[in-house]
Amino acid sequence: MLDCISGGRLVAGLPLGSPMDVNLCYGITPMEQRERYREAFALTLKAWQAREIFAWNGRYYQLANVNLWPRPVQSPHPPVWVPGSGSVSTFDFAVDHDVCYCFLSYSGARPAKTLMDGYWDVVASKGREPNPYRAGFLQLVAVSETDARAEEEYARHVEYFYHKCLHVPAPWFSPPGNQDYRSLLSAARNPVRRTEDPKTLRYRDFAERGYVIAGSPATVRQRLEEEVVKGLRVGNLMLLVQIGSMPHELTLKNISLLAQEVLPHLRGLWEDEGWVNHWWPERLRRTTTAPVAVAAAP
Repeated sequence: MLDCISGGRLVAGLPLGSPMDVNLCYGITPMEQRERYREAFALTLKAWQAREIFAWNGRYYQLANVNLWPRPVQSPHPPVWVPGSGSVSTFDFAVDHDVCYCFLSYSGARPAKTLMDGYWDVVASKGREPNPYRAGFLQLVAVSETDARAEEEYARHVEYFYHKCLHVPAPWFSPPGNQDYRSLLSAARNPVRRTEDPKTLRYRDFAERGYVIAGSPATVRQRLEEEVVKGLRVGNLMLLVQIGSMPHELTLKNISLLAQEVLPHLRGLWEDEGWVNHWWPERLRRTTTAPVAVAAAP
């Protein structure tokens, strides 16, 4: 429906879902969650592409007549992005299904470097081209006229978010059985969540350590390019521009400065290498444009 309404502009994000939702609220056994997701993923892609009614007799889903209507405009289906937050098995899944892997983190690019290097190792081992648009990264961003002005305007909202909005007990992030053995080993060797307690940090800590990339347009441009785009080799930026208690007008200012003073300088960073973003709607695709998704943080 959304693909039809938008004229073929939908990007479909198909996440596994958090343990807090699926396991703790819906009562799904953690060890079943990934199997259920992968079956639902296959069902969704087949439904988008099938031209005839079909039956689905899976382990978890049984449907006598799958008859999708309306059909998506994009063929064979809308581009798919699969978010992840540390499970290395998702690397294989994303590469095998030729979808965009999007790393979701509130901790910034620095602790994500080893993880993303591992993703690109999987891409290489499976013989796929190292197209940077195979990857995306989530980053909190706050832009103002100067670095000092950014601190004045955004500090209390950034601190509100990290001090008051992430009240999730650590065991809830990954209950036993939610991750496979490989991912547990990877997390133990290189935790993607920082070891420090965010509630003890202040705005300058968050900005200097990359939790939030904040400051003047020049500062934000440089750090996004060096730490995120080039540092992690990602072509798709997912930028959170409403943070914590940030009011409407300040959010609009952040969006405007980001769009006018930052993003134009980041477009086409991968142009010289000739990469094409096959994970973006074809009618919106340009080899000189790096897509950016702008959203609000919870």
